[in-house]
Amino acid sequence: MVVCASGAWGGVDTVALARRVPTERVGRAAIRIKQPEMDYEALKKYSALHPKPAGVTLQYGTAGFRTKAEQLDHVMFRMGLLAVLRSKAVVSTVGIMVTASHNPEEDNGVKLVDPLGEMLHPSWEEYATQLANAEEQELQKIITEICQKAAVNQHKDASVFIGRDTRPSSEKLSQSAIDGISVLGDYGLVTTPQLHYMVCCRNTQEQYGKATLEGYYEKLSKAFTELIKQSPKSGESQRHLKIDCANGIGALKLSEMEPYFPKEVLIHLYNDGTKEKLNHLCGADFVKIHQKPPRGLDMKPNERCCSFDGDADRIVYYYKDATGHFHLIDGDKIATLISIFLKELLAKVGHTLKMAVVQTAYANGSSTRYLEETLKVPVHCVKTGVKHLHHKAQEFDVGVYFEANGHGTVLFSKAAETKIRQLAKEEKDDEKREAAQVLENMIDLINQTVGDAVSDMLVIEAILALKGLTVQQWDAIYTDLPNRLLKVQVADRRVIDTTDAERRAVAPLGLQEKIDALVKKYRLSRAFVRPSGTEDVVRIYTEADTQENADALAHEVSLTVYHLAGGRGAPPQPI
Repeated sequence: MVVCASGAWGGVDTVALARRVPTERVGRAAIRIKQPEMDYEALKKYSALHPKPAGVTLQYGTAGFRTKAEQLDHVMFRMGLLAVLRSKAVVSTVGIMVTASHNPEEDNGVKLVDPLGEMLHPSWEEYATQLANAEEQELQKIITEICQKAAVNQHKDASVFIGRDTRPSSEKLSQSAIDGISVLGDYGLVTTPQLHYMVCCRNTQEQYGKATLEGYYEKLSKAFTELIKQSPKSGESQRHLKIDCANGIGALKLSEMEPYFPKEVLIHLYNDGTKEKLNHLCGADFVKIHQKPPRGLDMKPNERCCSFDGDADRIVYYYKDATGHFHLIDGDKIATLISIFLKELLAKVGHTLKMAVVQTAYANGSSTRYLEETLKVPVHCVKTGVKHLHHKAQEFDVGVYFEANGHGTVLFSKAAETKIRQLAKEEKDDEKREAAQVLENMIDLINQTVGDAVSDMLVIEAILALKGLTVQQWDAIYTDLPNRLLKVQVADRRVIDTTDAERRAVAPLGLQEKIDALVKKYRLSRAFVRPSGTEDVVRIYTEADTQENADALAHEVSLTVYHLAGGRGAPPQPI
């Protein structure tokens, strides 16, 4: 539904205009607040409509807040309040995204988006936690403290974009956030399609692109079409791709965007949300964890397939070979493909731009070795969480980052982008100029604000076409080491503390020494443990020369964690 409203709360009627669109599976809202001072009476009145349940305590982490949908009404209301304060503090548009990404349909969550489409600043994560957990009578005091600590100018206007995914609970929870925003002033409401992209467009005065749905589609499709034109077999044959949309928002985006694609690209959508539940037995996370195709997608040998997650910010590719064996191509191999392509172009351009790849400890060891030893590209390891990868990638002229789960993008520094665009326009040498033009189109095709499955898919398809690679040839760049990911229930995840980008445990005492001794038993092996950011579990990752050894190492490490870190329930069983 598209709603436009004006007016003020408290005695003045709200004038609203609503019109139906063919589907209500996705919504975005742009809200402007012009009231200079906070109305604490309105705050008290509307907060009472969104009471905090007794005993509920939540922590704002990398994914924002995420839990069962029925526990989030008060959080959404309060994040509406916080978004207005953040917007006033930075004097820019900010965003609220209502989603739980790859979680089950009954969950939901919320995260705030900063002015250039990046994750919320860490100092404001603490404010979010304080505000979400405050008792009703403390709200005014905490809001006042936030305004003082963050130097919020109440006389500034605020602008907030709201987006939601396709979960049944998302529309109601979005309205709770709007209630929070509305406490602080008047609003006008219109749909907007791509929250991170839109926020960045608005705050760069549309230098990054037009802040409209059509602007997003046109920018990406134009760059993609220009790249495809230059492929060796352009126009000779159609490129087919099967896409599992996780019964989420990706199906809607792609259906709307398909008319913009060149005619030789044919996409086939599966799990489009018309029949099944969001993320149920499908989606990027399901395929990555279970190492098998999603339900509802019929794979033929050597067909190129990919899966989005529920809110379309992750992507993984896969195929089935002639023997029926399933092959997963995850975020590590996506980063490697992109890095190979960009390094070749940078070499042709002949400019000394500094490029690096950013990974987490979950990156397969084979990918790290290939990037460092074969491709000769520096690799940096950071803590798990997109915000950590994004911030590190900003340090380079060209920063490629992907988590193994398929969430990632590429960042170009302002200096690098300016230089590339200048070379694409002015370079006299034909080969250098053409390479710069390809780089320029890649810059326009990549959504640099955040991981975007649609953008990443188009980048991959363009590279495969330009290099004339099959999905099998891409997969054969290197062979993944067999690995295993497990989790152990514990009484309190905070007993685990880590260092070295979460690759080594410093607490409890003795745990890392035991892990080191276990690792020595197996060839090409490594293992690390880290606490979950959202639940009382410890995540365990192992690699070894064979799957049998990776599984055996994972079991031994899980038993060690169970005994030293306060495991709950029955001890872990062999895999």
